[in-house]
Amino acid sequence: MATLDDLLHAAVSGVGGSERPGQVTMAKAVAHAVDTGEHLLVQAGTGTGKSLAYLVPAVQHAMDVGKPAVVATATLALQAQIVDRDMPRVADSLHPLLGRRPTYAIVKGRRNYVCLHKLEGGFPDDDADSLLSVGDVDQQAGWLGKEIVRLREWAGETESGDRDELVPGVSERAWRQVSVSAHECMGSKCPMVTECFVERSREAAKEVDVIVTNHSFMAIDAFEGRQMLPEHDVLVVDEAHELVDRVTATITDEITPSMARTAAKRAGKQADSSETIDDAATFLESVLDEIPEGRLTGMPDNLGLALARLRDTTRQVQSELKPQPGTEIDGARQVARVAVDELNENASRILEDRELDVVWVNKDPRRGSVLRVAPMSVAMLVRDKIFEDRTVVLTSATLELGGTFDAVAGTIGLRGEGSPKWTGLDVGSPFDYPQQGIAYVAKHLPPPGRDGASPESMDEIEALVRAAGGRTLGLFSSMRAARAATDEMRERLKDLDGELSVLCQGEDQISTLVRQFARDPRTCLFGTLSLWQGVDVPGSSCQLVIIDRIPFPRPDDPLASARSQAIAQMGGNGFMAVSATHAALRLAQGAGRLIRRGDDRGVVAFLDSRMMSARYAGFLQRSLPPFWPTSDRNLVLNALQRLDQTAPPPLDVADPALRGLTGAIKGTAMGDAEVKGAVDATDTRPVATAPAPAPSARTAVTQGHAWSEQEDEELRDGVELGLDLEELSESLELPKDVIAARLEGLGLEAGTGSTLSFD
Repeated sequence: MATLDDLLHAAVSGVGGSERPGQVTMAKAVAHAVDTGEHLLVQAGTGTGKSLAYLVPAVQHAMDVGKPAVVATATLALQAQIVDRDMPRVADSLHPLLGRRPTYAIVKGRRNYVCLHKLEGGFPDDDADSLLSVGDVDQQAGWLGKEIVRLREWAGETESGDRDELVPGVSERAWRQVSVSAHECMGSKCPMVTECFVERSREAAKEVDVIVTNHSFMAIDAFEGRQMLPEHDVLVVDEAHELVDRVTATITDEITPSMARTAAKRAGKQADSSETIDDAATFLESVLDEIPEGRLTGMPDNLGLALARLRDTTRQVQSELKPQPGTEIDGARQVARVAVDELNENASRILEDRELDVVWVNKDPRRGSVLRVAPMSVAMLVRDKIFEDRTVVLTSATLELGGTFDAVAGTIGLRGEGSPKWTGLDVGSPFDYPQQGIAYVAKHLPPPGRDGASPESMDEIEALVRAAGGRTLGLFSSMRAARAATDEMRERLKDLDGELSVLCQGEDQISTLVRQFARDPRTCLFGTLSLWQGVDVPGSSCQLVIIDRIPFPRPDDPLASARSQAIAQMGGNGFMAVSATHAALRLAQGAGRLIRRGDDRGVVAFLDSRMMSARYAGFLQRSLPPFWPTSDRNLVLNALQRLDQTAPPPLDVADPALRGLTGAIKGTAMGDAEVKGAVDATDTRPVATAPAPAPSARTAVTQGHAWSEQEDEELRDGVELGLDLEELSESLELPKDVIAARLEGLGLEAGTGSTLSFD
């Protein structure tokens, strides 16, 4: 029988790499955790090859016990890497040693699949006028009707019903006409349950070795007990530094007057008292409009009355919407019940005034006043629901903050009385950070102020960029700061016009900008949001990373301030536990953009003197890769000039791959590993990577703009960072109505301002 060493060696060879000490150490630690049931936190620096380090032991265990291992990631990019590149090659390379080809599948939310029952008229249309019949195309005489006719035709041909197989894509508005949410689904009582694409895909997933999903789907499965994931005893959480934020977002609830009016409309003729919800919505709107934006530390009397009225009226409508004994479930009634149930549950939750819940009001330019509620801490929930009955491996390049795992462990319930056993392991990085990189703090600059970057900071950016000859990734704490620096540098560097250019986030898709930046060493890329993490530009095109200021959370962020106050009341240091920890994580992620390969060289420049002068400076410094530190400006400028003069040509940059159902198509940029679409001759279990890959839809259309998957990810990042509609519009350089339409299609809403701002 093949050993773990044999399997890891074969997998590494299969991807064309070489084994690294940290990768081997991590793989053995993962295998040990799986064998003993003890949870594991692994910090694996850039270049470790952590994906293979957990995939290989996960595959080995899954094939030994006959249960799948689940891998949950935070971003679409990593999911794509696993299913497009890593797993196909791992499966091919391990096949000879294991006797059959390991299988894998992506598990997605119900909204990603066409609903056959809705397609056949079992649910009401989301639009007032029916568009599902061919005759309506002539009446509408527009693209929406044509898209829906095309969807009907495609639904009769597809084997999976997965939206990603539809090429080209369709608008979100059209897709809503043929899909349902998890709550709207009629489940086992659906007359077409045996033909359901979702049920069939999840049934097939029970037979695979590795299931790839995301943090939110995994959290819903754990918290709500829907059993969307098959039984498993190993869970790998990659990008684990994002887990708390993703879980918090999953269990954040909200109420708006427009939600109540929509619920009343859906209840319509099916409930005699549905108009009472409309009246309650009007009362709620009048109350919320009088409440200033921000956290509510107590329940105002009028708001309590408005919420109680909403709770009581929805309770009455719930009774009227209950299906009568002996009658079939009606799709329209089901949709109405979901909308009414959500209002009732959210109003009841806020009125309960749960101990850990934080309630606040947002003023949204599009939706008006939004009342939100979220838990101050998810630690105990994660402990009880995520770490029970399975072994959990959490990994990231940034889990140790201030030189310890304690900060991260505390946020996920792994500290304190009754916490489960766990081990923390830092397997390091194959990179020689002190030799490869310099951490420069411009301590001569004035402390950052609230009025934007100082002239001295702009002078510093110009000097650094000129010395580096471009090759600069600028990470800014707000979109406003990034744009200001872009405009200023374009003006100041006019003498280098044609030789040095500055790109800014929002001027094109992030993926397009990053490829342009990587291909042209005389280019700078400035931005915020997702540039702080996930951007991978190895080679000579990125030899300088500029960080304008310490990225503390906004002082008026309701959750951050509530957490700080709670910790202070218990005698702790709220600033260090919340604000400094948040900043340390962001700084570590941002600084990690510099060194991506063993031969990379460069400088991370911090334009915030507090990195050296503040009392918390040591904590932040210990969270960074161990670069060689200095505050000597001339030394840094000379080093950048030498690097520019001796830099090799930039590395080749591949165009994006076309994806099929579970991986890249053979012959495309990432698809050199074949994704098989048949049952292996030596295995009787179905291969969940079937059918044969087809190109995936990469776009949806709103307001005439074709949205890419990368833009959607950028939009989600912006929402999670609390950007308002104007900032999102600036970030993506699209009109507000286009942004608003896409937000509505994705079920998202803009925030009230960037969470990366002045401290």
